Amino acid sequence: MRRAVAAVLACLASAPLGAQWLKHPTPGIPRTPDGNANLAAPAPRTRTGKPDLSGIWSIDGLGYAFNVVGDHQTEMLPWARAVYEQRLANYSTDDTDLKCLPPGPRAGLFRMNLLKIVQTDGLVVILYENAPTRQIFLDGRALPTDPNPAWMGYSVGHWDRDTLVVESAGFNDRTWLDFSGHPHTEALRVTERFRRKDFGHLQLEMSFDDPKAYTRPWAIGVSVNYVPDTELLEYVCNENEKDHANGHLVGQVADERKSETRVAGDVLARYAGAYNAGPLGVLRVAVDGDQLTMELPGGSGRQPMFAQSEKDFVVPALGSPVEFVKDAGGSVTHLVIKIVEGDVRAERVR
Repeated sequence: MRRAVAAVLACLASAPLGAQWLKHPTPGIPRTPDGNANLAAPAPRTRTGKPDLSGIWSIDGLGYAFNVVGDHQTEMLPWARAVYEQRLANYSTDDTDLKCLPPGPRAGLFRMNLLKIVQTDGLVVILYENAPTRQIFLDGRALPTDPNPAWMGYSVGHWDRDTLVVESAGFNDRTWLDFSGHPHTEALRVTERFRRKDFGHLQLEMSFDDPKAYTRPWAIGVSVNYVPDTELLEYVCNENEKDHANGHLVGQVADERKSETRVAGDVLARYAGAYNAGPLGVLRVAVDGDQLTMELPGGSGRQPMFAQSEKDFVVPALGSPVEFVKDAGGSVTHLVIKIVEGDVRAERVR
């Protein structure tokens, strides 16, 4: 069964961070004596004294890509909850991102693609590998009062000392806030706060306010790392997209429940622990009653794992089968996330 989120995992597993100019030295950046970028050097500043956010950046891990709400105390309104649960039930196969449409406010929120920031005195431009370009106007203009709803919204910014504060609104309601399917309406407003701590590290805080879909606003924070000596890779989603167009994205979570196999509690207990999946982050497996659960990075909460055999499980939130692997002595050494484009191995770290 081909599942939607597996496409994300495939890109994470196979897409290089470099591009056409892989290892071409980025000019003008601080370097250590061995020639590597000095990521601990002071943050650069513009001629006006403001921090210069320019450069190529990558989110550290997956951030909140699978659950933008995390553990925050906000609830979806009933209609939004129904939409979200339906998306979970069908493995997110109606995600507009799978139809090669712009990702909206979730652009750049996970590590699959790099982003480039170009900063001038009156304008900040963000170039994405997987989304249209964003313009953030710093010339004092206000957000439009009655905008034509746009995929990427409209953005204006100002400086709060050394922090760039960006206000965005005017989004259409066709995009999702994350890969699991949290919805939003055209009332959504997003506030981003960019702070460059030093040359190689950027702290990004995003707050979301959509009173037509959620009971209260919430904020998340992600770390962003400078990526030297490379360039963006041209990415055209629709150039070779076959899954959605050819009807490959099928199946329901209910199918997994029907075929679930009963596994003894002492066997489940052997699988509990933490597994390092590289760019995916640390996956935490636990036993909840007579079932395994998996917690994805970014405060996703415990997601059910449906047993298909004693060692094979399906995680609907992850969108792929998972196999636990033992050594000759019977100890669990790692798990394997199985996707069409290539397996992802996660070593047990606890």
